[in-house]
Formats: sequence, C-alpha cells, structure tokens
Amino acid sequence: MNVLNVTDQLPLVDETPLNPHSLAINAQEAAAFLAAGTAANTVRSYRSALTYWSAWLQLRYGLALGDAPLPTTVAVQFVVDHLARPLADGGWAHLLPASIDAALVEARVKSRPGALAYNTVSHRLAVLGKWHRIKGWDSPTQAPALKTLLREARKAQSRQGVAVRKKTAIVLEPLQALLATCTDGVRGIRDRALLLLAWSGGGRRRSEVVGLQVGDVRQLDADTWLYALGATKTDTGGVRRDKPLRGPAAQALTAWMKAAPAQEGPLFRRMYKGGKVGTAGLSADQVARIVQRRAKLAGLEGDWAAHSLRSGFVTEAGRQGVPLGEVMAMTEHRSVTTVMGYFQAGSLLNSRATSLLDEDES
Repeated sequence: MNVLNVTDQLPLVDETPLNPHSLAINAQEAAAFLAAGTAANTVRSYRSALTYWSAWLQLRYGLALGDAPLPTTVAVQFVVDHLARPLADGGWAHLLPASIDAALVEARVKSRPGALAYNTVSHRLAVLGKWHRIKGWDSPTQAPALKTLLREARKAQSRQGVAVRKKTAIVLEPLQALLATCTDGVRGIRDRALLLLAWSGGGRRRSEVVGLQVGDVRQLDADTWLYALGATKTDTGGVRRDKPLRGPAAQALTAWMKAAPAQEGPLFRRMYKGGKVGTAGLSADQVARIVQRRAKLAGLEGDWAAHSLRSGFVTEAGRQGVPLGEVMAMTEHRSVTTVMGYFQAGSLLNSRATSLLDEDES
C-alpha cells in the first residue's frame, strides 16, 4: 500500500471529546521512558507531544499509545493531517477531519483548529522516534518515505513564503535597550542581573538561569564573578563547570546580591508588591516574560523570548569575530550545525563579501 494514500483505510472512532486527565496519565507514563537525565523543560515538551499523540491516535485510529510500535504509515498520516499544503487556487489544505480537529481543541490538547507549524510537527515526530528507540523498537520516523515527505513539505511551504519561525536574537543593541528599562528599583536590579548573566554568561538557557542557587556563584574580584553549572540539557553528567561573568555582568550581579542578600536558595527570586523579594525562585516561563516585558518597555519590535538571549549571544559573538570554539565553550553547544546558523548570521555582517561594491567604489 502506498504510504501516501492511506486516508480511506483509516477507521474513525466516535469523536466525543477526550478526557484530558486520562490523556495526561498516558503521556506521563510514556514520558517516564524519556525523563531520566533530561532537563525539566524538555520533559514537559515530551509530555505535551506524547499527550497529543495519545489523543490523535485515539481519534484517528482508535488506538492507544501503548506497548506496540507504530508503523510508518501512521507517522506519514500524522504529517499529511497536520502540515498545510498549497492548493492551485492559492489556498491551503491539510487532511485532518474537521470533527477530529474540533475534538482535539475541546480536549485542550490543541490550542486552535487548523494546521500545525512545521517545527511543531517535526518536534512531535522526533519525540515519537525517541520513545520508540528507548523502547528498543524500530522508529517509524526513520523511513525514507517520511523523510522525503517532510523535505518536500518544507520546500512547498518555503516556495509559498512560509518560513520556519525563529525567535528574534538579542544582539548588543537590543540588549542595551532592554537594560535601559531596568530602572524600576529592586525589580530592575534583579532583571538587569538576570539578563546580563543569561547573555554575557554564555547565552544560558532559561532552565539553567532559574536553576542557579546562591551557592553557585562566587566573587573573584570587583570585576569578576564565577558561576557553576551542573547538569544541563546537553551535559547530564552533573559535573560542575565554572563560567565567568565580567564587566557589566559582574557589576550587575554584585548590585543584585547587595539589594537582596541571601545565604542560600535560588539566585533569582520572585518579587511582590512594594519591591519585596520572596524566597521562591523564578520559573522558566517567568524568565521569558521578563524578556518580553523589557522588550515592550523598550519599544522593540520582534518575537522575543528567553531563547533570544542565547541566540543573541552567539550572533553577537559572530559579529565581533570571537572564535567559534570559544563561543561553544561558553554556550556548551554540542552540535556545530546547531550553533553555526546564528554564528554565521553575525559574522557575515562584518564580512568583506557583503560589501564588495563598496570596496570597489572606494
């Protein structure tokens, strides 16, 4: 059977809205295979993806996400159900029946009706593949037919002007604009220290920022602090590695430690009315909201998120000609491919290859 023409053979179940509680239990059981040694944010994304797989399988095939591997035809159907393709009349279409789409939304596993973004589909396929590999099964996501379908779908969307969306990188100029808004008392002192540690300290992930404890930082001199990273997304061994903070970042951390002294507990803590500093640490989502709030106060246009600090650090390092190896030593990227997109974007801004006409005219 042609894996691209399986729609007519699919048994549909009653599209009564699903029970989100039972879906969450199924997802937690599946995510347990993926959780060991994995960052908390990543586990949450796995659980969300597996919850969606559980719901979609029940409605589309009448199957549970359980103890048997899924065939490639299921993964292919997932793609054609969720990725929009351009039509000859200029419109877009995907194959997920409207009744199932509505049931997924009502079950609160899908935020709105319609096609999913390419990145979302790719992530959910990657989670499904990892789950299969950990179970010792052949992954349905490795089939050539599926890879070809994804490649052609991405090309089709690109030709229609649908780009894979990335968060706006916080390079030096927008960083300075964010910092200029940090004048609102103790909250501003905290946010300035957080932004500078996350950016100057190597483009830290939000989970790494909120995971830092007071005991993880130590001052070497007036212009230098060290902070220690333990287990991270890419280094799960837990061996502590010291990273430096110098200049404005060190000064900002000194100011925060003086404004909100603590002997133990989270380094960056929640704040309440009247500028009172609590004892509970910030959540990862709150780091993203701090970035977005400061960007709004600064009047910056863009799609800002916590990851903007990480991508911005790498991009700015490329702009300033920092060797890639030194950048990766700070960021702890494992894959050169992952980091190079941001790094090249920055380094090319100062490349002679971008100003050949100017050179010729001079």
